[in-house]
Amino acid sequence: MSDETHEVGPARSIDEFTQEATDYLIRSQQGSEKTRQAYAGDWQRFTAWCQEYGRIPLPAEAATVGGFLVYLAREKKVSTVRRHLASISKAHRLAKLPNPVLDETVKDLIKGISLQEKVAPKQAKAFTLEHFKRTVQGISLERPDGVRDRALLLLGFAGAFRRDELVKLQVEDLEFDDDGLLIRLRESKTNQQGESEEKAVVYSSDRRTCPVRAVKDWLQVLEANGRSSGPLFLSFNKGQRLGRKRLSSMWLNELVQRYLGAAYSAHSLRASFVTIAKLGGAEDSKIMNQTKHKTTGMIRLYTRIDSVRQHNAVNNLGL
Repeated sequence: MSDETHEVGPARSIDEFTQEATDYLIRSQQGSEKTRQAYAGDWQRFTAWCQEYGRIPLPAEAATVGGFLVYLAREKKVSTVRRHLASISKAHRLAKLPNPVLDETVKDLIKGISLQEKVAPKQAKAFTLEHFKRTVQGISLERPDGVRDRALLLLGFAGAFRRDELVKLQVEDLEFDDDGLLIRLRESKTNQQGESEEKAVVYSSDRRTCPVRAVKDWLQVLEANGRSSGPLFLSFNKGQRLGRKRLSSMWLNELVQRYLGAAYSAHSLRASFVTIAKLGGAEDSKIMNQTKHKTTGMIRLYTRIDSVRQHNAVNNLGL
């Protein structure tokens, strides 16, 4: 890093970087309010990623931007990756700092991501029910983080949650009854106005894969640590001490890959719900009641069925 970079002043917190640069971006962007907020959201996502991995967002090194792009490219379309890149570039220009986006390595990286998308469009891979159940049953519950991880995976799958919805859940959003669990969504991708919206999760016959009981087990851990309200899913510090930091969507993605395999992502929980429900004969309207999709076209898009084998009348011959 050059001497010029060191002259920007003493290090400040991520929150300061986030708020200041976000304000710059909102004021500078032309177009609709939705467009301005999208660019600001991209910058906030970048700073959150930097905080997660101990990187500096402003001024950012080319290697930091490159790592973030690789992270995004696992799930996002190239147009979304490019928009994030534009937000990072804009923040550095407004702050009159060296622009890491102009680095040749970053340029080559985005070119490679663009070419890869043409070869293989991004879609979260769906897992089989058998693989998921084996994975969940194999999670050790001897440590509290295992109790948390089991609850996360089961609730994420059974509730067909988007990853941002899942990590933003509060303890206060849960309501148990004789049938299972009702979860109130404060806001979702298709519900930006905060209108009343709920998901329902029911008891399973097998306690080892029951999302309702798994969440109850996790709540007992929270209560034992004096946490009866606030974020539902929290991080752990060293020595299995429960922290106060809410789990991030990036961490959730890594958790899914750690347990289910590198081929999957946090979005696989949602895509797999749709696919497995369709294979089980569920009507689109029932699936949409859980996923909160607005059209059946989105259900078809989310369904990961091997049409040659799985969607074939040969399976009904009974041979």
